[in-house]
Amino acid sequence: MAADLPEDSVGIVEPQQIHIDEPLTLRSGKVLLACDIVYETYGELNSDKTNAVLVCHALSGDHHAAGYHAGDKKKPGWWETCIGPGKAIDTNLFFVVSMNNLGGCGGTTGPASINPETGKYWGPDFPVVTVRDWVKSQAMLMDRLGIAKWAAVVGGSLGGMQVLRWAISYPDRLANAICIAAAPKLSAQNIAFNEVARQSITTDPNFHDGYYLEHGTYPKQGLTLARMVGHITYLSDSAMRAKFGKTVADFESEGTNFGRDLRTGKLSFGFNVDFQVESYLHYQGERFSANFDANTYLLMTKALDYFDPSVDFDGDLSKAFTDGDCKFLLVSFSTDWRFPPERSRELVNDLLRAGREVTYVEVEAGQGHDAFLLPIPRYINALKGYLYRVHEEENCNAP
Repeated sequence: MAADLPEDSVGIVEPQQIHIDEPLTLRSGKVLLACDIVYETYGELNSDKTNAVLVCHALSGDHHAAGYHAGDKKKPGWWETCIGPGKAIDTNLFFVVSMNNLGGCGGTTGPASINPETGKYWGPDFPVVTVRDWVKSQAMLMDRLGIAKWAAVVGGSLGGMQVLRWAISYPDRLANAICIAAAPKLSAQNIAFNEVARQSITTDPNFHDGYYLEHGTYPKQGLTLARMVGHITYLSDSAMRAKFGKTVADFESEGTNFGRDLRTGKLSFGFNVDFQVESYLHYQGERFSANFDANTYLLMTKALDYFDPSVDFDGDLSKAFTDGDCKFLLVSFSTDWRFPPERSRELVNDLLRAGREVTYVEVEAGQGHDAFLLPIPRYINALKGYLYRVHEEENCNAP
């Protein structure tokens, strides 16, 4: 490992790619004749291939979940807090696989890839994919890696939905399902936020009906706005206040009139960016827009909207989990208003009605939905403790 990297990091990692020359029939009925899948692995697969863990990414994630790329030693993977030697997902014990989902923009076949039938970018012609389709493609990668059963499938947010789908579609191919900050389906409010984000993108003059890459441009303004809207929903009011504003007691004791940090210390009395929170949202949105494909964003939000496994079981979600014997860990966070704890409790009840073994942890945390990405001690300790038991129970002998 490079001397300038943390000791508890997996260090420098290199993405891998496989070509799957096998038709994949999507839930929509459309067929992808072949696809490329980009993924990373951390740790070593043991001789019995019993210590493999799949990590599923959320809306804006990708395959780079841990460690560092050689050309960028400042930016670790999106779940660096949880994956590494001695961490919650301990790479001394487990062989961890993280894949960029179909339709993504991290190298796996998606809208920014070349359509072999036309020789042009797929763009908006790339078929709509669902959580079920992602899990099917993950199973294809699993087969190519020679893994018969995951010791655990782990994910937060949209990644947690993939975990649930694994337990339904392939109940005998995972021993443990770890679903964090997720829900069995979106609320109407969540779908509404996603539609606002999509409209921001599709009404941008540079969207060009989704063929923006052929015009040498991209809908920067729309994608920036979409990310700004999304980012607001990932934080709680207390998290926003902690980042950008003083408490009521603070400004009352100071005799000031503003409970929100000003960028320059004074108002502009115009429509400029006066507050730190405005500046932060602009920065996050613009940075995201330069690195994420707009058509992928549209696909990912639609996959979120469409997820509802109960539709195949007459609206009774408990019936979806009657097969297999995998165990469940569910984690929720007190200030997550996008996927609040009551949604996880609903899921716990459905799993119990299905006769499943469930561990549920509700974490007091002020960071909102983004809490699942952060090193919150109670959360990290619960995840680490559960996975250590997985290591013991599944006979995940050392690599």
